Amino acid sequence: MTVPNITDVEVDKIVLELMRGHSESVTVNPEEFTDLLKHSLSLNTMEKKRVVDAVPTLSQFQFDELTKVFVEERVKFKELAKQHPEDIKKLLAKQQAEWLQLWDLYRAELENKGKQAEDKAKEDEIKKSLGL
Repeated sequence: MTVPNITDVEVDKIVLELMRGHSESVTVNPEEFTDLLKHSLSLNTMEKKRVVDAVPTLSQFQFDELTKVFVEERVKFKELAKQHPEDIKKLLAKQQAEWLQLWDLYRAELENKGKQAEDKAKEDEIKKSLGL
């Protein structure tokens, strides 16, 4: 369930921050790559999340290949938009809604991490009180 007041700009910021976690040995423009990923019409929410989550481990070759695929995809969909504008409009609306869903996924992960940290702190406190 997407929170109504979240905007795609806010999701962009979250993803962009995660994109900056790439290896120091890799040269990538995080803003450009985020834009290409965001506007991909062929990847769904979970696939986009997998790409973002993999950023710290992606090689230069993988970034370059993904960039090439996303750019080619854009060109193809622009061509298709001329012949099938209504279908492309539907895909764009779906893409925009799915981009907002990324926020839900990352928010749930953060809440889960917070809960795990809280549980660990309680566990440590109990062990300490028992002298363990």
